[in-house]
Amino acid sequence: MTALSSMETSGSSASRVLGRKMDSIPFSSYQVLLIFVLGFTGFVEAFDLVMTGSLLVLAKTPLHLTGTDTRWLILGPSMMLVVSGFAFSAVGDRLSRKAMLLIGVISTTFLTLLIPLVQNAEQLIILRTLTGLGAGGVVSAAFPIATELLPAQHRRTYGAVYEMSLASAFTVVPAIGGLLAGNADAFRWLALPGGLALLFMPAIIYFLLPESPRWHLRRGHAQIAVDIVNRIIARSGNRVPPLTVAALGNLHEDANEKLPPYRALFARGQLRWTVVGVVTGGCASTAFFLIATLLPKALTNQGYAISASLGLTSIIYAASFFGKGFTGFLMEIIGRRWTILYAMAGSFPGIFLMLLAHRAGPYAGVVMTMGGLIIGFTVLSTFTASRVYLSEQFPTALRGRGHIFGESVGRIVGHGLVPFFIAPLTGSPMIFFGTIALFVAVGAFLPILFGKETIGQIEVIAAEEVPVPA
Repeated sequence: MTALSSMETSGSSASRVLGRKMDSIPFSSYQVLLIFVLGFTGFVEAFDLVMTGSLLVLAKTPLHLTGTDTRWLILGPSMMLVVSGFAFSAVGDRLSRKAMLLIGVISTTFLTLLIPLVQNAEQLIILRTLTGLGAGGVVSAAFPIATELLPAQHRRTYGAVYEMSLASAFTVVPAIGGLLAGNADAFRWLALPGGLALLFMPAIIYFLLPESPRWHLRRGHAQIAVDIVNRIIARSGNRVPPLTVAALGNLHEDANEKLPPYRALFARGQLRWTVVGVVTGGCASTAFFLIATLLPKALTNQGYAISASLGLTSIIYAASFFGKGFTGFLMEIIGRRWTILYAMAGSFPGIFLMLLAHRAGPYAGVVMTMGGLIIGFTVLSTFTASRVYLSEQFPTALRGRGHIFGESVGRIVGHGLVPFFIAPLTGSPMIFFGTIALFVAVGAFLPILFGKETIGQIEVIAAEEVPVPA
């Protein structure tokens, strides 16, 4: 049996029965709790990781950051996110989804808690690099978890809430940084709240978040999977009949299936969807990272005050809070692909306003702010759809590895190579904003031209080609 056809067989039996039962559970306060836990996790992680942009300007004078220090402060954490992401991806369908989340949260919050103690640029670079090493799984693991815990019709709600949680952190961090600008210890105070999350965040995840029943079923733990589903049903008000092991059918074949090899991500019938999902997500990730991390530096280099640069970044992310909610609403009406097109292509007017703002004379600040509001509501809101779209490109047996692999590949370019080479050139509006426009254009049209529309069915691959032997 081939790697992919094996997954299709399992998708036609027990996993499909379990999936239909999960999808039949009505929305309740328990689903709200799950979304809250994952959203709060996203807020904490985003708070820790998005600090790089603010640290570049707040720690520059106290720690005497050089141009080389700045580039490594950008590249080090990003490359470690990639290394860590590939490591977590390799074990992503063997290691518990919940375990990946806990490992990442504990490591990132602990390392962030150490930032107030740093005394020089080298120590800061090392801490931020190690933070990236621990965060490679957690920043991606939340979407496979939500995809497998929530009914298909509620994934858009989760996608919107999770991304709005991220937007809240992205808004809060530069806002706090702007208020603290001018204080020699500003970067230390900025890091403290994220680090203190170590005291309560792991406990919240451990006690309130269940493991994926689909993951247990794939490992042959049918009774555990059924028990988890029934606990979710009970906590959702017992409005649907409980699941039984007998209802799953013949489990003999499923229990003896081996996990498909990593290369199944690139097998015929899957390769196209892997490439489209990865490149689309990578373009969104590149645009996001250039704005989140380098925009304050770019605006400062282009003549704006530090407080104004951080303040505008905060305004942009405040706009994305509402944009992500709208994107979540839209993706179930016009589909994932067309929503991605809207969110990315709709940012072009904003990008061009920011590109030309320096020519607006006394109105430069107004033009820049208008452009920022547009890109906040559009391209920075793409992840609500693009991350769900990426997760839905893979069947359950590959999702843990596939989603994390996809985001890790995107980070190589979007969080590493592009920022590393662009950082010295941020003083040029044409180069900085032109680079953002280029990646936005690719990400907008690729899924429309070469992708497929996903409808929430995550048990099988919608293969159109004959898979190769494993």
